[in-house]
Amino acid sequence: MSIPNYYQSWPTGIIQSPGCSVVTCKLWSCSLHLFIPPLCLQQDSCETNMLVWTVCAALIVCGVLLRHPYLFQDVQYVLAKIKRRRFVLKCMQTNYSILDRFLDLVKTQPQKTLIYFKDEMFTYREADVLSNRAARAFLQAGCVKEGDAVALFLGNQPMFLWLWLGLLKIGCPGALLNSNIRSKSLLHCLNCSGATTLVASEGSTLKEVLPHLHEQQITVFILADRCETAGVESFIDKMNQASSEPISKELRSHLTMQSPAAYIYTSGTTGLPKAAVVTYSKVWNFSLLLATTGVNSKDVIYDTLPLYHSTGLLVFTGAVERGIPVVLRSKFSASQFWDDCRKYNVTVIQYIGEIMRYLCNTPQKLSDKNHKVRLAVGNGIRADVWRDFVRRFGEIQIREFYGATEGNFALLNYSSKMGALGRHTFLHKMFFPYAVIKYDADKGEPLRDSSGFCMEVEKGEPGLLVTKITAKAPFTGYVTDLNQTEKKKLHNVFKKGDLYFNTGDLLRIDEDNFMYFHDRVGDTFRWKGENVATAEVADILVLTDCVKEANVYGVKVPGGRAGMAAVTLMDGLKFDSTVVFKHVEDFLPSYARPRFLRIQVCLLQLFTLFAFVVKPLCCLHDLFYPLIIGCTVIYYRGHWTLQARSS
Repeated sequence: MSIPNYYQSWPTGIIQSPGCSVVTCKLWSCSLHLFIPPLCLQQDSCETNMLVWTVCAALIVCGVLLRHPYLFQDVQYVLAKIKRRRFVLKCMQTNYSILDRFLDLVKTQPQKTLIYFKDEMFTYREADVLSNRAARAFLQAGCVKEGDAVALFLGNQPMFLWLWLGLLKIGCPGALLNSNIRSKSLLHCLNCSGATTLVASEGSTLKEVLPHLHEQQITVFILADRCETAGVESFIDKMNQASSEPISKELRSHLTMQSPAAYIYTSGTTGLPKAAVVTYSKVWNFSLLLATTGVNSKDVIYDTLPLYHSTGLLVFTGAVERGIPVVLRSKFSASQFWDDCRKYNVTVIQYIGEIMRYLCNTPQKLSDKNHKVRLAVGNGIRADVWRDFVRRFGEIQIREFYGATEGNFALLNYSSKMGALGRHTFLHKMFFPYAVIKYDADKGEPLRDSSGFCMEVEKGEPGLLVTKITAKAPFTGYVTDLNQTEKKKLHNVFKKGDLYFNTGDLLRIDEDNFMYFHDRVGDTFRWKGENVATAEVADILVLTDCVKEANVYGVKVPGGRAGMAAVTLMDGLKFDSTVVFKHVEDFLPSYARPRFLRIQVCLLQLFTLFAFVVKPLCCLHDLFYPLIIGCTVIYYRGHWTLQARSS
């Protein structure tokens, strides 16, 4: 591995000449000659001697910084990651978890606020009491024993956190289900976690799956004061009857840092949602991200993202690591965002790209810069949105990061380069091995040379990001899904026997070594902050009587990719838009429902399932024009025809 030039830019020798010495410093394309006075004069003035060498060192440093302006930041970031890794290793040796950190804070700052939610506030002490009651309610119900997974089918609310902390106290992982999923997806996610207990929020759509849950002998609780549905019990009632006494540490004595703390679901790049194993050590890695971005013990952080996603959960665990309050909101609201920030004196916000775009699209107000927010941490913000955001809402420091729930690697844009994910440096790659390799999009696999090994891309060329799997950077995979776990591994990448994690993301590196997101591979796309698994959507569509086959993909529209489904019909049947719409609405979460539908027989008819007006765009395989309100667009052998819709 070649060493960068800035490690080779030191004095190469001292050339003796009559009466003086010359120090020659080779700085890339030029040589710097420093003439040092004769020895007799040096002896007359030690200060002069020191000055000359100081100037020499300063010129060398200046030369390095001119060529590598981000050197200090690059080194500082790598040192921070090394320090973070050492901390996690120390926690693994002492078996010190994020729960232990929480319990320490309960002792040292019991009256400090942990959660703000609507008009309520909960201190660290109150959070401890409520999670103790949740833990005892599970134990007294007799449905949970050591190591059992419990599924949480909840939206953002403090009870979500009390239940998860309670499960950690009795040594059980929480399976964090997406609260938007329905029917087949819900059953799939529940089954792959192995959970035999489900806790759902009041008003959850469990009616269609309840018979299946009872058949599988799954205990179902609901967060309501009372419940009259047969086979469903009130968990609130059980918590109210439970003691708030501390939970014995013996109940979790079997745990290690490699034990699962949670199962977080991700569509990844293939198939139905998979339950990524989030170990206690990975929770620490999530949590320390906030500290790396500059969050301190005086901050207040605002979390509008779903707690069932790693991006939402890391705000809570990161706040616990910092010992700071979290302002939790049940759902993101662009109109209430800044009002909340002012109300709770928020200093740090968490985002995904869509949030920043929505905020920029709200009507401008005189109070736009009237807030205390100094830092924004998240991922997915475009360069143009970044520029508009800071121009409108003030000089807020944005820290864009890249990572995957199941991944073993992360990037951070610590230099504030708009649009970038982070930097590609020799030091980072040496201590945290990764590569961006050539990828064959048609075959859906990395390109290999004649020796069978992968090849790194050139600057400016998009390629697949892969990260080395080691003991210090493990890939724990998906629970009960060894096949999907193995699919994410790449063997013999650069040498025989090596092993890398396939991120499924295409990145590119520019001439200044900044890294940018390019696209995703596989059969998923991202919409409204969620990964949409196209295979899952297609499976739901073909369950209708009239649809024979379905192919689902994302088409570019303002704000990301929207779902389009190309379907063929059963012989002799006509397309029933009302029935299909109702079926999709019942069985798919809102973000996964196709916005466009093409019926492919001898002609292509384009329908919309939802009102969504956009400009003409290019779809994945063919040109398409979305529906103009009031007209149906029909495509036939390359010719476009507009027909007025009957009212």
